[in-house]
Amino acid sequence: MKGLILALALALAGGQRQDLEPVFHTGKTYLYGYESSILHGLPGRGLAMAGIRLTCQLEISRVSHSDHLLQIRSPKLKEYNGFWPTDPFTLSSKLTETLAACFSQAFKFEYTEGRVGSIFAPEDCPILCTNLVRGILNMIQITIKKSQNVYELQEAGIEGICQTRYVIQDDSKNNRATISKSKDLTDCQEKAVKNMGMAYIRPCPTCPLKVRNIKGTVMFTYKMKYDNSGALMMSATSEQVYQISPFNEPNEAAVMEARQELSLVDIKRTPIRAPKTQLQNQGSLRYHFSGELLQMPIPLLRIKNTDLQLTETLQQLVQNNEEGATKEASAKFLQMVQLFRIATLDQIESLWVQFANELSYRHWFLSAICAAGTTDTFRFLKQKIHDEKLNIWEASVTLPLAFHFVTPNKQTLEVASSFLTCPQIHKAPMHRIIVYLGYGSMVNKYCAQTSICPNELLQPLHDLATEATSKGDVKDMALALKAIGNAGEPASIKRILKFLPPFSWAAASLPNRIHADAVLALRKMARKDPAKVREISLQIFMDNTLDPNVRMVACIVLFETKPGLPTVTAMASSLLTEPSLQVASFTYSHMKALAVGRIPQLYNLSAACNIAIKLLSPRLDRLSYRYSKVIHVGGYSSEYQAGAIWRVYLMNSPNTMFPSDIITKVRGYYANTATDIIEVAFRSQSLSKLIRKQNIPFAEYDTYKTLKELGKTLLGWKELPPEDPLVSAYIKVLGQEIAFLDIDKDAIQQTMMSLTGTSDWQPVAKKVVEGVQRGISGQWTLPAMVGELRHIVPTVVGMPLELGLCGVALARAVANVDIQISPPLSDNFRPSQLLENNMDIHADIKPKAYFHIIAMMGINTQYFQSGLEFHADFSANSTMKFDARINMKEKNLKIETPPCREEVELAAVRSEVYAISRNMEELDSEKKSQLLPKGEVPSISDHPFQPSERASSPGSWKESNIPSVISKGYHQGSEEALHHSVGGRLYARIFCRKFESLGCSACLSLKSRNSAFLRNTYLHKLVGELEAKVVLKPVHTDADIDKIQLEIQAGSKAASKIIDVASSRPKEEDETSLYEDIQAKLKKILGIENVFKVTNKTRHHKRRIRRKEKTAVIDLWAEPSAAPLSSSSSSTASSVNGKEPGNEHKKDEIRQSRKKPGSSSRRSSSSSSSSASNKICSSSGEDHSGHRHCSGDSEYSNQQADLPIYQFWFKPADEQDPGREVLNSSISSSSSSAGDEGISRAMSQPKFLGDSKPPILAAVLRAIHRNEQPTGLQLVLYTDTQPMRSRIQMFVSSITGPSRWKLCADASVVNSYKVSGSLKWGEDCQDYQVAAQIATGQFAAYPAMQVKLEWPKVSSTVRVTARWFYSFLPGAAYILGYSQRERRGPSHQATLVMALTSPRTCDVVLKLPELTIYDRAIRLPLPFPSSPGTPISTLPSPDRNIFSQVTLSIIENLKAHCSVFQSTITTFNGVEFNYSMPANCYHVLVQDCSPELKFLVMMKRPEESTDLTAVNVRLASHEVEMYVSNGLIQMKINGVQTRTDVPYTSNSDASMLISSEKEGLSLKAPDYGIDKLYYDGHRLEIQVAFWMAGKTCGICGKYDAEKEREYQMPSGYLAKDAVSFGQSWIISEDPCAGACKLQRKFVKIEKPVAFEKKAAKCFSVEPVLHCVEGCSATRTAPVSVGFHCVPADSALSLEGQTRLDQKSEDVVSTVPAHTACSCQQHSCPA
Repeated sequence: MKGLILALALALAGGQRQDLEPVFHTGKTYLYGYESSILHGLPGRGLAMAGIRLTCQLEISRVSHSDHLLQIRSPKLKEYNGFWPTDPFTLSSKLTETLAACFSQAFKFEYTEGRVGSIFAPEDCPILCTNLVRGILNMIQITIKKSQNVYELQEAGIEGICQTRYVIQDDSKNNRATISKSKDLTDCQEKAVKNMGMAYIRPCPTCPLKVRNIKGTVMFTYKMKYDNSGALMMSATSEQVYQISPFNEPNEAAVMEARQELSLVDIKRTPIRAPKTQLQNQGSLRYHFSGELLQMPIPLLRIKNTDLQLTETLQQLVQNNEEGATKEASAKFLQMVQLFRIATLDQIESLWVQFANELSYRHWFLSAICAAGTTDTFRFLKQKIHDEKLNIWEASVTLPLAFHFVTPNKQTLEVASSFLTCPQIHKAPMHRIIVYLGYGSMVNKYCAQTSICPNELLQPLHDLATEATSKGDVKDMALALKAIGNAGEPASIKRILKFLPPFSWAAASLPNRIHADAVLALRKMARKDPAKVREISLQIFMDNTLDPNVRMVACIVLFETKPGLPTVTAMASSLLTEPSLQVASFTYSHMKALAVGRIPQLYNLSAACNIAIKLLSPRLDRLSYRYSKVIHVGGYSSEYQAGAIWRVYLMNSPNTMFPSDIITKVRGYYANTATDIIEVAFRSQSLSKLIRKQNIPFAEYDTYKTLKELGKTLLGWKELPPEDPLVSAYIKVLGQEIAFLDIDKDAIQQTMMSLTGTSDWQPVAKKVVEGVQRGISGQWTLPAMVGELRHIVPTVVGMPLELGLCGVALARAVANVDIQISPPLSDNFRPSQLLENNMDIHADIKPKAYFHIIAMMGINTQYFQSGLEFHADFSANSTMKFDARINMKEKNLKIETPPCREEVELAAVRSEVYAISRNMEELDSEKKSQLLPKGEVPSISDHPFQPSERASSPGSWKESNIPSVISKGYHQGSEEALHHSVGGRLYARIFCRKFESLGCSACLSLKSRNSAFLRNTYLHKLVGELEAKVVLKPVHTDADIDKIQLEIQAGSKAASKIIDVASSRPKEEDETSLYEDIQAKLKKILGIENVFKVTNKTRHHKRRIRRKEKTAVIDLWAEPSAAPLSSSSSSTASSVNGKEPGNEHKKDEIRQSRKKPGSSSRRSSSSSSSSASNKICSSSGEDHSGHRHCSGDSEYSNQQADLPIYQFWFKPADEQDPGREVLNSSISSSSSSAGDEGISRAMSQPKFLGDSKPPILAAVLRAIHRNEQPTGLQLVLYTDTQPMRSRIQMFVSSITGPSRWKLCADASVVNSYKVSGSLKWGEDCQDYQVAAQIATGQFAAYPAMQVKLEWPKVSSTVRVTARWFYSFLPGAAYILGYSQRERRGPSHQATLVMALTSPRTCDVVLKLPELTIYDRAIRLPLPFPSSPGTPISTLPSPDRNIFSQVTLSIIENLKAHCSVFQSTITTFNGVEFNYSMPANCYHVLVQDCSPELKFLVMMKRPEESTDLTAVNVRLASHEVEMYVSNGLIQMKINGVQTRTDVPYTSNSDASMLISSEKEGLSLKAPDYGIDKLYYDGHRLEIQVAFWMAGKTCGICGKYDAEKEREYQMPSGYLAKDAVSFGQSWIISEDPCAGACKLQRKFVKIEKPVAFEKKAAKCFSVEPVLHCVEGCSATRTAPVSVGFHCVPADSALSLEGQTRLDQKSEDVVSTVPAHTACSCQQHSCPA
């Protein structure tokens, strides 16, 4: 037993591993060699890289149990800038000296069990040196688990606390061990990182880590030797890699590689000398970011004398700007921003005093102050605004920029809060808005850096909200809510709830716009507390008593919280019973938009919405434009991890026909982050008042008083609250609202008063005109830094890796404009006087825009920079120098401008990437290398073989077929070069177009030299040099050009401006023309004779060859060997008997079936065609026999289900043959019908309008030469407007004698159903030709429109463009959900047919030469007045143009109509119900319920007839009665009988017209809101104006599109049925004075009722119609009524209870309502 125990003890002792933590023994000094390096660049040999290498000797000794000393000796810093790996590192001696100075003293650090504790450094040691020491000590940070060889843990390091994996390989025989550890730098809990300018970029915490565009890892390898005294670190190496993929492509990445090597050299007994000075605790191993100046990603700047350098920089900046050196100016501007960041307040003030009075310096100064964003610059700006040193425009520009760029900290927030109370800020309302919104944004950025936001920061915003509520100031409420929304802190939610009715009774009286603003203020808070915001917004959304717009805004916020499936399903369930169709439509369309999204951050929400919409009724998808919608457009690339969405929220109001609230936003997604780029919203209210006739005293009329009295008799009725016209808008940039504007009458007057001192617009207009007349001269410059983004992480070396981006924009304009108006303006100026004056303008304007971006990846410190630097700039430059003369009375405009004198670069885009190395000690020796070597190519063995791409053809520019249109021809492509260097890296090309007669040439220059030949990625395409520019150059001509002139003459004098170029023709021809009239002269001058002569000459020839051609399907845009004008007619095949049709009539009757390969062509005879006139016929493309299939009209629905839509044939409405079938074979084999030839006939037989009409417009563009005839172009326009046939012709020709190039355009209305047009160009307009035709007709059984396009021959440029567009069609059709089919058709024809299958749906068929795209039941935004099966004969008669008729019909269909016929009533919202009116009782059919109370329309049914009605209309002081007496319609106006055969017109302020129409009377009073009222005794129809939407009430409804709430009674409650609804609008009369014996009474359920299992008595909460006292009911109707129940012993009774309508509804019961009464005796006063 003892032996066994001994053996186990020995085994246990042998299995316990030796401690592997490095141990430094007391009294010994360990000497290590250390080398670290960093390289930045693209992977691959032969490309330029930049980097740093640090070598030194390290001495480490232990001085106590945990304290150790580190001495760094002989440091050497080397820079690398060249092509890896051939070029060497170069020593930077001066920078080495700087490092040696800070490493001269020893550092102390705590080290226990392999873990580094606190680090101590000399007090004056720069933070850079301390971080380098951290990088060294990070190598000896080891965490050993004695019982495991492979394990993972969270380990602290220089980069923070990250997940670390250890692998230990123990060689116990040799007492050695190898330790490997690796870290995933994207998986860190407390990562050391510094972000600047990224407060508005929201990361996705739930997105997978693998798709991030910045990935990093580090691996350490340790060689250990151990014995009984401990473990000794023999060597250690580390390798860190960061990959940056800007476009998230798998094969593209910029790389940062950092390496460290630590090797034991010696162990000495000599101790390290103790530090001479006191060491300061610098914290742990975690990297420390410097609190001092952070170097911007711009070239280093040595700062010695800040005052002097600021002055010199500002002066150089202004000088560069005046000289037009925008690139140098932008660089100096960034330097100035860098200087301002270290300048003191006194230095800034001194510079301001020096340059404040010089306008050219102020813009640069203020822009740089804003961009600096320091406490001193922010305080300086506040002081200047307080002292009123800035004008209103300067303050408006600088305030938003200053609040955006300022760094939020306690000091700047204190300054910002002082802005809020500044009196000068309160003087300008817009400044006050900007400041409060900016303060909210600052709070948001500050609190984003901390876990808890201090309440004192939010207190100023809360105080504003409290003060505004106590004063009832709506504008300040809105401002407070928007500022709180910018702050986005959940601590403000309680304040917001005070403005929402469900949570505050006092909020119910606030305007709806305040409720909406309060809900929108919750959006940003949803990012921090989504659960709370979701709870609030869901409660608001479910509250049916709130305004629909408020609930729709709550829907937006609710989806911003990304609710889960249960919440989304609950919303969908509520929509099934939703009374507001506006809310239902909006929510449903929003769910549909989210369901189709592919954004990773919204995957769960998209899936939930996809399930929810399946629960909803599809009827919500068929609602019209009157209902609110969400429009969603977006896309996301999972390959590049980037995307964007654009959403438009359209929220309709019951009071408008079109959206009253529109919110549109663009959101971008990149690498699992999201950014709200821009959001703009518009809100309108009562804008209809602005388009109506004003100043009508409705309140003074009798109707107003009558309606006021009537309201007292209708239980619970009250007029709508007044609304003033208002337009409000706001704009958000990067999710922050920067400004909003409320425009109403008071705001306009206040603005005019502040700017001009008067509120009258006429003096203001005169001042503006006089100011312009005095001339405009000056130079304006607007510089701005548009952004600064920086992401900084530490490397294992101890140096920072920065990804930086900054951009600066510069807008500059130099203008000198002089305007002379004659005769001078009179004292009583009116804008219409300008139409009678002559105006001479002399202008010299030079606008310029410049945008520069600098991006950097590498080391960026105040001592040195090393890495890759990307520069990109965009410039746009123009010169507008011209003299213009405008004669409005003569309708003449003449503009003269000088020709090209010098080369002008109109626009340019350039970019370049360099490997840079800079250090502060040697600023003059900057090292910069282009990434690609010149003339050197990496070894061919390094890359797989890839065939070179074919050089692009220059045909797109060179093959233009426009011949000489200017004096010596249209010279094209004069300069063109294509260069490919070795390896295909260099691309250079120049495209030029010369306009010799205008003396200029436009050139597009493209240059590219990139590394795409290594890897075909976007990053490699971007790396290198890129340049694209558009240049305008002068061209040498034989005759010098003095000026270029454009003259436009309209009206009767247009013919006099046409230039005669016939002088170059034969003399005999000129002499003949002398005897022709002026029309013939114009025809000859324009050279149009040849155009029409050639057209008539070739027309018969083309018709002759048409029969000989066979169908040949060729390339879509290829040039045909022959050019028939109608390709559809070129495919006619032989008839069955082998004979061709003998006349056009047979052609019209025949439809050719599709001809399959290997099958014979078949034709139907004319007799069979005639017999099928009432059938639907088709020939299936899959039927090889080619037989036709026909069915009768009654079988259409069954046949339609079997036949594809693309096999139906379009029948024009103007077809003369009634026997032709509606449906025919596929258009793949077209016929020669007259409909197909109509487009060709229009092209081949044009009529020159100049034969009968003078031109209405002439325009001449010419170059004036000194000793030569002018050259250029002239345009002539003719029109012929007739009731049914309108035509317009345009001719463009050269005014240069020899040229015969012309362009002819012709468009005409052929008849009531067809419009055609053509465009021809070339020599005498005969070379190229395109024609189009629009016709109406039938497609199967539906009315339809056909658009046909033919291109017999087009130029190569058009063909190339068309092929490019054609290539996208299949994909676009697939994305949009359209079906497509490959079917061969005419090779030069495209046809689009749209068939109206219902007022809101249409079928679409697009037939192209080789492709057919089609779809059914496409929703239309507007209803069209049509129905299936409408025969052609029912379409408008030929004397009316169908195109104008359709437009009018659509407008009429949009208007609201209410009709009453017998017992059928159709409301404004289209709801139809049956209701039998009690006799002799007037009902309120429709009345104006707005505060104006403009009209009232009442109707009653006489007792003697159930078929007739009587109408009473109250308008202004008029009472119009219309009734039937003895079978004739009679009319009384104000009680006086009036003739009905003579129109009656009112003499009041608002017009009213009564006239006879058809068999009845028509009343029109548009100023009152009644467009038309028609009455014929049996039928009554009312049509109200657009602007009455939501303002009517009565039996006809509210005209608010809320069909679910149509039975709305005067009290606002919904009736249970149509009878209750109709009876609620009966007007009670005095039973002694009126014929109506009915009145409303509350009733009681007489039988016992068991309510809540107790005996109860119940009283109606709505009055029920009963006969008056003394009368008995002779007829009743059952109605459903709500009842309020109380215990049976309750004292509640009907007597004295007038407020039963306000009681709760407990049960619903059916009771009889009296509809007719019999009165035997009735006591009435005498």
